Amino acid sequence: MTMWEADKQTRKEERDRILAERVPGLQVSGMSMQDLQNLCKELHQKIDKADEERYDINAKVNINDKEIGDLSQKIIELKGKMKRPNLRRVRVSADAMLGALLGSRVKESVDFKAKLKTVKKEDEKKEEVTDWRKNVDAMSGMEGRKKLFNAGQ
Repeated sequence: MTMWEADKQTRKEERDRILAERVPGLQVSGMSMQDLQNLCKELHQKIDKADEERYDINAKVNINDKEIGDLSQKIIELKGKMKRPNLRRVRVSADAMLGALLGSRVKESVDFKAKLKTVKKEDEKKEEVTDWRKNVDAMSGMEGRKKLFNAGQ
């Protein structure tokens, strides 16, 4: 016999012993029909009371389990070991962002662009666009190479 079977057997014997102590055997022989009916009613009342107690204890256990789960979740969050979800880009207008951050306190809309300075861009100097064929003719030969050499210095 293994340890598991032996443990199972001892638990069964202990259960039988406790039941024998708490619930004595019924003596139904020689009882009238009315006495048997009264005994059945008493047993039903005891069964109902035991079921109510079992249900109440089950409800308390479920509430405590839920509370334990919530508290352990808070502990995990406080330790900071929780995985953070990937953030997605969401396009939100400035008014909606202020409304989300400040709640309903902000009634008027804020125009951020009105407060910005306007900066004029300077036009870049554009090089003259000329016909490339003329440029090739001018740069050909020794004179063209001399111009490139002088331009590089």
